[in-house]
Amino acid sequence: MSQYDVAVIGSGPGGYVAAIRCAQLGMKTAIIEKYSTLGGTCLNVGCIPSKALLDSSHHYESAEKHFEDHGIEIPGDVKLNLKKMIARKQAVVDQTTAGIEFLMKKNNIKVYSGFGSFKDATHIMISGDETFEIEAKNTIIATGSKPATLPFIEIDKERIITSTEALKLKEIPKHLIIIGGGVIGLELGQVYRRIGAEVSVIEYMDRIIPTMDAGLSKELNKVLKKQKFKMNVSHKVKSVERVGDKVIVKADNKKGEEVTFKGDYCLVSVGRRPFTDGLNVEAAGVKLNEKGQVEVNEHLQTSVSNIYAIGDVIKGAMLAHKAEEEGVFVAEIIAGQKPHIDYNLIPGVVYTWPEVASVGKTEEQLKEAGVDYKVGQFPMRALGRSRASMDLDGFVKILADKTTDEILGVHIVGARAADMIAEAVVAMEYRASAEDISRMSHAHPTFTEAIKEAALAATENRPLHI
Repeated sequence: MSQYDVAVIGSGPGGYVAAIRCAQLGMKTAIIEKYSTLGGTCLNVGCIPSKALLDSSHHYESAEKHFEDHGIEIPGDVKLNLKKMIARKQAVVDQTTAGIEFLMKKNNIKVYSGFGSFKDATHIMISGDETFEIEAKNTIIATGSKPATLPFIEIDKERIITSTEALKLKEIPKHLIIIGGGVIGLELGQVYRRIGAEVSVIEYMDRIIPTMDAGLSKELNKVLKKQKFKMNVSHKVKSVERVGDKVIVKADNKKGEEVTFKGDYCLVSVGRRPFTDGLNVEAAGVKLNEKGQVEVNEHLQTSVSNIYAIGDVIKGAMLAHKAEEEGVFVAEIIAGQKPHIDYNLIPGVVYTWPEVASVGKTEEQLKEAGVDYKVGQFPMRALGRSRASMDLDGFVKILADKTTDEILGVHIVGARAADMIAEAVVAMEYRASAEDISRMSHAHPTFTEAIKEAALAATENRPLHI
């Protein structure tokens, strides 16, 4: 029987990063993956393929609607080849997952293909072409999550679909109904809206991206309406029925009136659930909570001292970069180090265009906590860089402590917001004040000048360019 210092179950961003860090720290490490490729949801059917399609559809929309403004003339109509677009997406996925295989070999990590489950706290059964067991002094559960659904919805993977199927459709929907106005639904909705689908979003809460700052929600809602999204908030879906090649969705609106939506595809995007199916955690003594998440302490240690859990399978935001941080954290804990994660400083991003990015506290959270704060906000359209690129929508908002001026939250809607938010994370990690950022030189012309201007607005209400 093969023995390891650490066995990692699941090869997503949390799992493979944990394995690499364990190997770097001198531990004999194995990783177990039930699918034929490494990388988990993120690389195979999540972050990477969705961004590939977002980029491709963005290019198509630019060619169709904006190239002429730039003096670029294309003879005849711009044509879309969906099959080729999907094939390019898959090529990106294949290249990325192959990169993870390379990293496993480079770091001498043993890869087992098969389904891993606990026999007891130190032994793991692996079921694949054959069934066998390995022994591990420590185990890291990194089994991730799966798309959630509503109890009355039957996902047929043809017309009533999840994000997984939405990444490989063979035709452009005529009318795509999206249940859920969160990150995944809006990103995939924008892909298909750009290439010709009518898109209707049905959201139970009173606003889209409801976990983010309300100002971001309001701005993104305005932008998506300009892009001809049909937004339906405060709607409670009560039935989804397929009739031939049509899907009928019925919901009650805010007034309690029944509203019917008819389309040819329905994307169910109501979040994700932790995946522990078949893991047999009971045999190891690992406890789950009422939401099906693995219970962990501040060291991400489960109820069994030598078993840890990270990523989507535990509480907190289901983000690839959160899982990565936790993977490194656990590896270093096992090695006897004293790492630290500040969950308040893990940014969230929506990769629509314009992008949405946020870190720290929202205005709603600060009000609820009774924190006395001030706001500095600057519109993207006031930037020379924004006018040059025709990306005028959005703003940067900085929330700072009214007494100390320490930055408490940064919220951005705009071009390249996903990259810009890193400046805010660095500033907040070092507990910078709004004045600190306002006094730092920002290259001109750049989108990040909006961060400096918002900091000026928060410091002395003296932005320079509005």
